[in-house]
Amino acid sequence: MASLNWKPFIYGGMASMVAEFGTFPIDLTKTRLQVQGQSQYTEVRYRGMFHALFRIGKEEGVRALYSGISPALLRQASYGTIKIGTYNTLKRLFVSEPEDETMVINVFCGVVSGVLSSSLANPTDVLKIRMQAQGSLLQGSMMSNFINIYQNEGTRGLWRGVIPTAQRAAIVVGVELPVYDITKKHLLSSGLMGDTILAHFISSFTCGLAGALASNPVDVVRTRMMNQRVTSGAPLYKGTLDGLMHTWRNEGFFALYKGFWPNWLRLGPWNIIVSFKHANHEQGFYLGSPLLITIYCNLRISERT
Repeated sequence: MASLNWKPFIYGGMASMVAEFGTFPIDLTKTRLQVQGQSQYTEVRYRGMFHALFRIGKEEGVRALYSGISPALLRQASYGTIKIGTYNTLKRLFVSEPEDETMVINVFCGVVSGVLSSSLANPTDVLKIRMQAQGSLLQGSMMSNFINIYQNEGTRGLWRGVIPTAQRAAIVVGVELPVYDITKKHLLSSGLMGDTILAHFISSFTCGLAGALASNPVDVVRTRMMNQRVTSGAPLYKGTLDGLMHTWRNEGFFALYKGFWPNWLRLGPWNIIVSFKHANHEQGFYLGSPLLITIYCNLRISERT
């Protein structure tokens, strides 16, 4: 049996951490928008992503846009490493050459790796979301907050929302991989463009849109469940379905799509990172910064014209 290739794990973790840092303020606005409307967040403070960015920066300071960055980076160091590394390792168990891969194999490996990695990294996700939602109200170091959650809520508190987290991971992969493949094949077969960086860019943002549309309702419930501090009594949401129905009944259907725009805008760069990796697997590197990706796209397009 061939030895385990650690490169996908290492590159995956590094790329995920860089992308996390670059898109974190967008993710923070998503969290703030998604928790609005609940009993403890009745005031509508933010009217959209840009309004949230400006208001948080003005009232709480620019540093507040990075509230929760420490557990977020720790999450990507574990989640990103496990997800991308496991995905590539699982694929090699089924097929030895990239050209032998099928959509079924890719989706299966993606779902398994996504569910596994998101479940294992759940405690870091819980703390990240609480720090994003509560801002300066949550004081202390990352480790002291982990200990505080464990002491007050037990192990269950650290894994609160793990079911919708796993469900979201499965939905995103199950939707995005086929949509990416279909979009790219259509672009190539229609003659609109060749197999260029731009084709990957368009396919990535298209599948990101599909993934955001499909997963946003579950993501809203996941965010709200993780932000709950249940020390006694019943939680606000008993599960994913209860959370979906409760939100719909009390806030309307469109409440399930709170934070949609930052969700999509954040998924786009992540998908570009993954698609670039597959497009450049022989070099074995990831382009981790959305800004660098944009510059690189423009350079490559200019070279071909």
